[in-house]
Amino acid sequence: MDGRRRNPYELTDETPVYVISVAAQLSGLHPQTLRQYDRLGLVSPDRTAGRGRRYSARDIQLLRQVQQLSQDEGINLAGIKRIIELENQVAALQSRIGELSAAVEGAAAAMRQREAQVHASYRRDLVPYQEAQRASALVVWRPPTGRKRGD
Repeated sequence: MDGRRRNPYELTDETPVYVISVAAQLSGLHPQTLRQYDRLGLVSPDRTAGRGRRYSARDIQLLRQVQQLSQDEGINLAGIKRIIELENQVAALQSRIGELSAAVEGAAAAMRQREAQVHASYRRDLVPYQEAQRASALVVWRPPTGRKRGD
């Protein structure tokens, strides 16, 4: 979810609303094909308390994709299942990347804020140190002659 409270009666693409006969009609497949896909784990609809299948709009879209991959591309059901699993894994990883990117941005913003606080706390009465220029003249020191110590 995106952090906002959603209306419990709002329908989304994930809301399971279609019985198997309607889902079969919307997807262009036979109800027995939908049952087989469910048994194989290709498209797993939600279940009601009485164990009836309820399909969402996303499930219908996935059924159409399975049909297209099977009929048009000639991919067997095991291959389709693997494709779906990999697509789900990619989507989960992309979501995780988004979360981590947001966390990194938050940490960077906090670091910039802390750095600004440190810079604001500098004492302004101190003079920055600058190394003096060295002269190129050579000065030789010689101890005084003829005097005794303590004089």
